[in-house]
Amino acid sequence: MIVTTTEQIGCEVDILGVVYGNTVRAKHLGKDILAALKNIVGGELQEYTSMLADAREESMNRMINKAKDLGADAVVNVRFTTSQTMAGAAELLAYGTAVKFKDK
Repeated sequence: MIVTTTEQIGCEVDILGVVYGNTVRAKHLGKDILAALKNIVGGELQEYTSMLADAREESMNRMINKAKDLGADAVVNVRFTTSQTMAGAAELLAYGTAVKFKDK
């Protein structure tokens, strides 16, 4: 499966539709305490970096699986967005356009 942030992939395609994948993650109290301590001295909050990397991977895999269900060969114009769903929890959403290569 080709996944790209570009609008085109260099060949003619049929558009199958918008696909997305999302996940909602909540902060862990232990990670919050460590992050608060690191916030005092500065530096990367590795606990949150790791959590967000896992969330991006999960949301992208879910988007790809939806594209596969449609019979897509690629997902173009892929974007990521986040939003707070409640105090201490955030959604990460990956979305793009599923396309199928045109037969020549």
